[in-house]
Amino acid sequence: MEDATQHEQASPEIQARIRKSFDSQGLMAHLGARLTHIGPGRVHIELPARPEVTQQHGYFHAGATSAVADSAGGYAAFTLFPEDTSVLSVEYKINLLAPAVGDRIEAIGTVLRPGRTLTVCRLEVLAVQEERRKLVASGQQTLIRVD
Repeated sequence: MEDATQHEQASPEIQARIRKSFDSQGLMAHLGARLTHIGPGRVHIELPARPEVTQQHGYFHAGATSAVADSAGGYAAFTLFPEDTSVLSVEYKINLLAPAVGDRIEAIGTVLRPGRTLTVCRLEVLAVQEERRKLVASGQQTLIRVD
């Protein structure tokens, strides 16, 4: 079911803050991940297929899948935090539903419940092959606002 707000863009100031933080993450750069959508309470991160992010059977590695999901949720929460704060993951759980195979994976973090201290996000990862999308992982995450 498509949410009418899922394509809404965050303000230019929030987008710049998210991009600056994302660009400082060594792991995301190492993996080759890129931000593709920054909206209020919703962030998409894509990871192109390359041998360095796969496991022995050629599927996207669960570690790479989980890492982009964690960052998508963290940045979704961060879009709703005040300017002079930061974000840290407190915990997350992810279920790997199917082997992730495709041209790329797309992690989507969506805020379920914003809070003054703790925020809860839904995590989804889709494998994309020639524009066909398949849900391959689903999870939930709790994040803390750091002043």
